[in-house]
Amino acid sequence: MKIKIVVLLLLLITASCKQEKKVEKETTQMEEVMMIHDEVMPKMGTLAKLVAELKAKVDTTATGKQYEVAMKDLQEANKSMMDWMMGFGNRFDSDEILEGKELSPEKQEWLNDEEEKVKALKEQINSSIERAEVLLNKD
Repeated sequence: MKIKIVVLLLLLITASCKQEKKVEKETTQMEEVMMIHDEVMPKMGTLAKLVAELKAKVDTTATGKQYEVAMKDLQEANKSMMDWMMGFGNRFDSDEILEGKELSPEKQEWLNDEEEKVKALKEQINSSIERAEVLLNKD
């Protein structure tokens, strides 16, 4: 009888330990902002490639002007990314970004602002790439 109780207790303890391990850490707002950045940053190479393709097709025709507009949209998206990264890096230190260091109330407001900016940046990058690819595929 004692062995059954000991085994039962061990099973309960093991089960409770496993449940504690399953609790996942919530994603912080800083991590969410960085995940958006990390999602769109690899697309910068695509942006550059598309700019080169469009640049070769720019001329004075109506279609050539469409290529030019699409190219400028891509270049502006690239500039926006660089500006955002510079501004973000100036507002937060590496411990705040990478280690989850607690933010001051002022910096929390900045992070709220930066989250909105990076979401708009993601949309700008994705839409400019999509428009350029559609335009280039018309050929």
